Amino acid sequence: MAMNPFDQDLPPDRTKVDQQNFHFHCHREISCFLSCCRNVDMLLFPYDILQLKRCLNLHSSEFLHKYTQLCEGSHAYFPGLKLKLTEDQNHSCPFLNEEGCAVYKNRPSACRTYPLERGVEQLGQGEGRRLRTHYYLTHHLYCKGHCEERSYTIKQWERDQMLYEYNLYNDLWAELDAFFSTNPWAGEGLAGPYQQLAFMVCYNVDGFRSYVEKHDVLNEFRLKKDERQKIANNDCHLLSFGFNWLQYVLGGRKNLVKK
Repeated sequence: MAMNPFDQDLPPDRTKVDQQNFHFHCHREISCFLSCCRNVDMLLFPYDILQLKRCLNLHSSEFLHKYTQLCEGSHAYFPGLKLKLTEDQNHSCPFLNEEGCAVYKNRPSACRTYPLERGVEQLGQGEGRRLRTHYYLTHHLYCKGHCEERSYTIKQWERDQMLYEYNLYNDLWAELDAFFSTNPWAGEGLAGPYQQLAFMVCYNVDGFRSYVEKHDVLNEFRLKKDERQKIANNDCHLLSFGFNWLQYVLGGRKNLVKK
């Protein structure tokens, strides 16, 4: 998910895709099959991590330690996480096996979006801000999927790759990350207490659940009974609540109401 403004010049290996169809098909018989699963520099977003740790039946902290590494985020005020590759000569995705992708149903956003990249731009400021999205078609020379006859519209690709929920949560993350770019923890220094709290909420949902239960966070706010139950029992709803809670705690945004 790119965060670049749309009016910037695109590199030669990217073109915008609007209403027109694009050609692509990846399958076992294609000569480049699984090439894109090696030497890949892949950012992982909060929802990606949630789905992968659940698929692997791991605690979030264990998943983070085993499969991720810190990297630069989209700005200087909050780090990103990227997939930690194997240390063999191929530098393969750790979830790649002889049959293909071992986590295919729960593969990250970048995998299921490829050969597209999804760009997000924030319009407006404050409470009136909104997001605008656009897709870019990548052109990697090694990829022969572009030469296949099968074609898609953006909507068909989103449906085929089951991107709806990923896009939904990634948009929530993009909005929060844009808030982080304002440096809401100015003065506390690198990896200060609020930044560590934000890191836990975004990337360690199991750790955040323990924090919420220990500090009885849900009972501090006016929440409908069914909403409270969903947050208490569902990681996705907890992640969404966490995004809102961080903006409330760090910036005083009125997206939650105290009792």
